[in-house]
Amino acid sequence: MRPFEFHSPETLDAAAALLSQFGADAKIIAGGTDVLIELRKVDSKSPKAVIDISCIPELHEIREEGDEVVLKPLTTHNEILRSGIIRKHALLLSSAASTIGSPQIRNRGTVGGNIMNAAACADTVPPLIALNARITLKSASGNRVVKLEDFFVKPYVTSAKPDEILVDIRFPKLHPSSRSAFVKLGRRNAVSISRLSVAAILQVDPKGVVNDARIVPGAAFPTWQRITESEKLLVGRKPSRELFAEAGSKVSEVMISLTGRRWSTEYKEPVIAVLVRRALEECI
Repeated sequence: MRPFEFHSPETLDAAAALLSQFGADAKIIAGGTDVLIELRKVDSKSPKAVIDISCIPELHEIREEGDEVVLKPLTTHNEILRSGIIRKHALLLSSAASTIGSPQIRNRGTVGGNIMNAAACADTVPPLIALNARITLKSASGNRVVKLEDFFVKPYVTSAKPDEILVDIRFPKLHPSSRSAFVKLGRRNAVSISRLSVAAILQVDPKGVVNDARIVPGAAFPTWQRITESEKLLVGRKPSRELFAEAGSKVSEVMISLTGRRWSTEYKEPVIAVLVRRALEECI
């Protein structure tokens, strides 16, 4: 590991000033579960400064604000898992947090780090996109708000500017009649990185007809996205195993149309379809 300056600001303004000073030569660290590994790599670019934001209290909170849930970036996966607010208003996010790494990783890793690292296998991102989350980025010159689904450019690359810091994540509370689910497939049952995952939300009206559907696969596309073609198949129809299988097949079809056929397609094509069906069934 090469030498670098280490800074531990105690306010957001101080952190923003440091980022303004160092720009692309700075690396932000919070839980450190990804950054420390990167810093140890021989071939990685060495930062001039590492900025530890873990001592900034205003970046650590889960709260309700009217019809929204506000999630601060230093919130750990374990805190998401245990939060009564998240369980009540965004159960799929709690389910996703429960699948991340080991207890040690869940106690250190943060939702902000999961977003900013932008790994295709990030487990909290598909649920947050399904929840229509938006994020606030702060710099010395001001704040800007971005829809989370528009934030990612490609794996490990976001549209964040070098002097910006993530300060909050917000999403509308799910309707009381909505049901949600997150399913994940890895190489093993624990401490597993997602090979594929699916976040799903369904709302069924009193007549038993779907009036809202959201499906966001994980690790299936270069960046995350809602599969509107599949969602449209569900809206206006009554839930059934056959309908959910049809929706799953449509997701698989869209995946292949966007990524093409390659060595992993033979495996992913049927598996993503089954995961979508399972997630929708779990919602019901």
